[in-house]
Amino acid sequence: MEHRTRKYRGAVGLLLVAGALLTGCSGEDGGGGKSTSDQRRAGAPAPAYTGGAKEDAKDGDGADRLKESTPPDYLSTFALDVDTASYGYARRTLDDGRLPGPETVRPEEFVNSFRQGYRRPTGNGFSVSVDGARAAGEDEDWSLVRVGLATKAAPTTAERPPAALTFVVDVSGSMNSPDRLGLVKTSLGILTGELRDDDSISLVTFSDEAETVLPMTRLSGHRGRIRDAVDSLEPAESTNVGAGIERGYEEAVEGRRKGANNRVVLLSDALANTGDTDADDILERIDSARREYGITLFGVGVGSDYGDAFMEELTNKGDGHTTYIADEEQARKVFVDQLPAHLELTARDAKAQVAFDPKTVEKFKLIGYEDRKVADDDFRDDSVDGGEVGPGHTVTALYAVHLRDGASGHVATATVRWLDPRTRTPHEKTGSVSTGAVTGRLWGGRSTRLQVTAVAAYFAENLRGTALPGAPGLGELADRAEKLAASTEDTSVTKLADAIVRAERLEGGAREDGTDAEEGEMD
Repeated sequence: MEHRTRKYRGAVGLLLVAGALLTGCSGEDGGGGKSTSDQRRAGAPAPAYTGGAKEDAKDGDGADRLKESTPPDYLSTFALDVDTASYGYARRTLDDGRLPGPETVRPEEFVNSFRQGYRRPTGNGFSVSVDGARAAGEDEDWSLVRVGLATKAAPTTAERPPAALTFVVDVSGSMNSPDRLGLVKTSLGILTGELRDDDSISLVTFSDEAETVLPMTRLSGHRGRIRDAVDSLEPAESTNVGAGIERGYEEAVEGRRKGANNRVVLLSDALANTGDTDADDILERIDSARREYGITLFGVGVGSDYGDAFMEELTNKGDGHTTYIADEEQARKVFVDQLPAHLELTARDAKAQVAFDPKTVEKFKLIGYEDRKVADDDFRDDSVDGGEVGPGHTVTALYAVHLRDGASGHVATATVRWLDPRTRTPHEKTGSVSTGAVTGRLWGGRSTRLQVTAVAAYFAENLRGTALPGAPGLGELADRAEKLAASTEDTSVTKLADAIVRAERLEGGAREDGTDAEEGEMD
């Protein structure tokens, strides 16, 4: 199997946007050829123009150089991401009376932490939904455009294949607290009671070195032995994450079960200080095992001081995803409601590409996904890394879109491409939307879930210091979140409102937004 590399485009930029989003319809499954220039002119996904300007060389008589502007880029391409750790860690930090560092705030993970209500496909693959509404700011030509991708519903515990899980547990000195190693032990105890008799668990610990505490063991008849192994975990010295992951993959391969979902689960505060602390180097050592057997890496972060960036990088490169737990309630949500159901993969190397129509769209900005961007030309290059997505997941991409004056007609086409996790056959699904779908108002509009999405995104951008034009202040955002919590009867939205209130008290005021941009994609 070819070594895959993720290519990124763009940089973290200041966003210029305000309010609302689009609704659209799904297209048909497609193949995987490169798009032509005719398709690009029609607004279909295609390799993007590059930015900048072209210079003609001087002619023989010394005429001035002529500059021809390169057409703006109207494509946006990124790897799918189902992580939610950034939002969980932000809530924990705010509960501790501190604002999260802007570098730890990833807006897509705030948005993906909430139910979206997208329709789900009946078979494998994705449904594609696009919806939106007009912004409430001074410039009514700004919209928030939401591209929603959903997989089929997660199977019940009885329906899913058996699981073979290798837990790699950080027992370093920094884990010596009830909300770290204590919470990990509680979480594993909860999971031991939830897994089926035909599931299996192995347990690896690491501090300065790695140790196998429990080889791969069936739950049937051995739950007491597994609980005893979990109860025996005690904090030690330094944090050698590389040694732990390497040993974990050795155990996962040795205990691998054919027909089962084989996965390595890392539980850590990710504060690596011993051995190899480079994610690429760590994963390179277990690369053949990871690729040959398709064993993905799931990261569970804990602790008030948490190596968010390191855990994110490890799981992105390990074909997995990351979440964060701060208490037993969140542990139950992850280890009871999510992990058992989401062990199976629906799609490998999934990418999305949104093609905006230059006839109706002046400029746009993808909110978040900075570390998941992919070169437009690599959308259909299946050797380029994408994201891994399981059943029951949704992925949301939120765009700030400025329409041209008097715009009417097609706005955008969204395409998701993925590989079948077993056969690696490529598949595509598309959805498109027109201007008529983005004329409704955001606040008080028909979609409460769209409003929750907007509140989450506005909140994240405020914490990053890049508030969007037309975005409400934190006080108004909290009020809107409280009203949405009441109308949706969703406790997760109530917790969002509480987090916004805490941030408002700590921040003491809104920040300024950024500078303007020309046409096309905004960096």
